[in-house]
Amino acid sequence: MRKTLIPLLIGIAITLLFSFLALIKFVPFERLELLIYDVRYHLHGANPTLKDVVIAGIDDRSIEKLGRWPWDRGKIALIIDRLKEMGAKVIAVDIIFSEPWRDDDLLVQSMKRAKNVIVPVVFDFKGEKAKINDETLYNNSFPMIKSSDNFNIFPPISANKILTPLKKFSLSAESMGHINMIPDKDGVLRWEILGIEFDGEIFPAMTLQAVRMFLGLPMEGMILRAAEGVELGDLFIPTDFWHRMLIRYYGPSGTTKTISVLDIMDKGFDPSNIKDKIVLIGATAVGIYDLRVTPVGIMPGVEKHANVISSILRRDFVFKITNLTNILIVFVTGLFFTAIIIRVRAVLGAVISVVFVAALYWVTNYFFFEKNLWIDLSYSGSNILIIYFALTSYRYATEERYAKRIRGMFSSYVTEKVVNELIKNPNLAKLGGERREITVMFSDVRGFTTFSERHEPEQVVTILNEYLGEMTHIIFEWDGTLDKFVGDEIVAFWGAPIPQENHAELAVLCTLHMAKRLSELHTKWISEGKDPLRAGFGLNTGEVIVGNIGAEGKKMDYTVIGDNVNLGARVEGLTRKYDADIIITESTLNALRKPISEGRLKGIKFEGLDMVAVKGKAKPVAIYKVEPIGDGEECIIVECEVKDVRTMTEK
Repeated sequence: MRKTLIPLLIGIAITLLFSFLALIKFVPFERLELLIYDVRYHLHGANPTLKDVVIAGIDDRSIEKLGRWPWDRGKIALIIDRLKEMGAKVIAVDIIFSEPWRDDDLLVQSMKRAKNVIVPVVFDFKGEKAKINDETLYNNSFPMIKSSDNFNIFPPISANKILTPLKKFSLSAESMGHINMIPDKDGVLRWEILGIEFDGEIFPAMTLQAVRMFLGLPMEGMILRAAEGVELGDLFIPTDFWHRMLIRYYGPSGTTKTISVLDIMDKGFDPSNIKDKIVLIGATAVGIYDLRVTPVGIMPGVEKHANVISSILRRDFVFKITNLTNILIVFVTGLFFTAIIIRVRAVLGAVISVVFVAALYWVTNYFFFEKNLWIDLSYSGSNILIIYFALTSYRYATEERYAKRIRGMFSSYVTEKVVNELIKNPNLAKLGGERREITVMFSDVRGFTTFSERHEPEQVVTILNEYLGEMTHIIFEWDGTLDKFVGDEIVAFWGAPIPQENHAELAVLCTLHMAKRLSELHTKWISEGKDPLRAGFGLNTGEVIVGNIGAEGKKMDYTVIGDNVNLGARVEGLTRKYDADIIITESTLNALRKPISEGRLKGIKFEGLDMVAVKGKAKPVAIYKVEPIGDGEECIIVECEVKDVRTMTEK
């Protein structure tokens, strides 16, 4: 329970933290969301704007041919005349005519002839408030404002000064609109301000005026709904509280059809490229520096206008979800992810985290481009990743402590392979006691007391260490658990801490290997002029209690206890009585009968010795001598004859 409860609480705590950050609109994550917003556009690719919008570009080729910028007003007049001649429905000029120039009259006459030209104004938000005496300007403000009481809560963006065209141009043009662009704090232009307040009036953007004229609406057909949006006839343009509209970009620079003004001046140019369209005259040449940073890259300001106009005509508006909805998404996704991640391991958790975040991105991407809904990803996505890393770190810290505990506890008992398996699967080793069927082996050096009396202590320790080292190596080789050394006695068992279905088979094969190695050591010691050691091995199979036993906090040992352990010790003592190196009980043999019958165990003879009642056991037990025969030969079992039970009173 604790294993999942604490990670669950960690996940909930992190989710609550990110919900709070979303509530206060934490700046770093707001910046991250803007970055994700831009990446979304880059990965989506281009989607051409409306064919009803065309840019008449003042490009490098035109400047090279017609002369350095700025041009004489007469050249602009020729462009307007040519566009009108080809049937342009609306001509929006993205050039400020705020200072007098030679041949201004040519441009004035051109505008009067066209009767569809929009000229720009630019607001200044700095300095002291100023007024301007220009009735024509105020005639281009919103004629009607609905729900004006909303201004008490959400006042509009206000300007202090204004830069207008010369009065003769404002009188000659059909209408005027502002071209102000206010980027976000990271310098990227994402919003179009449809209305700016100046001197008590609110003035529309030039893009809005272009759409109005294209739809054939008078100024009275353009109504501002305070803090809500703009009505253009039956078309409603939603905005935020400050009359800003998210710009729907349809691709990087060049996505909107752009025609060089040099080509437009060519008499052979096809008029169908211009007829009945909104034509934006603006600078696209790099040297003029009318460039803007947008989510889709750097583009001329005039191309931004084209994207705004296209999105309005398509009624393709992007809506940003409310902050409350965003908090709810963070909370639900965080809890759902936590409920999943606490039940899986780290590697699978990493995969799930990546898939989860990718799914969130796909969903938000789908809603953005298909449903025009901007769903915040920065908080929910970051929440998922932080939860994963926090829980992984917690697990690493706790599991590392647990692994250290397991390693310290079992490294003296079992092989490194078994220790690693216990660390990977901690449920295999319950640190408390439990009942389990195992096979236990006792080995004791015969005549060790006499041997010790006849040799110097240093010699005894040297040869005993060699013997115990070799035997321990073999026990580990056969995946046994070394219980303890009691002087010259070795106690080992199979079947714990890792369950081993073939524990009896492993124990017998290991014991045969130990006996064989002891025989080799016997020969070696004789050749070295040393007295050799001989040992007996006793094995028994049965249910025991296995676990940590001792004084907690002082000395604890992972060991086995129970009648079947005692029986194994007694059986080892019988090796002297029957002059047998290895003796097993009938329960161990019974555990071997299946692998023998299936042909998995070969080359061993089991010879029944006797029915004995060892000390502490009233029930007689059949014992068998074990010895190797030829490799690959079928096992031989000589059953015990039923006869009088021999009672053993000593070990």
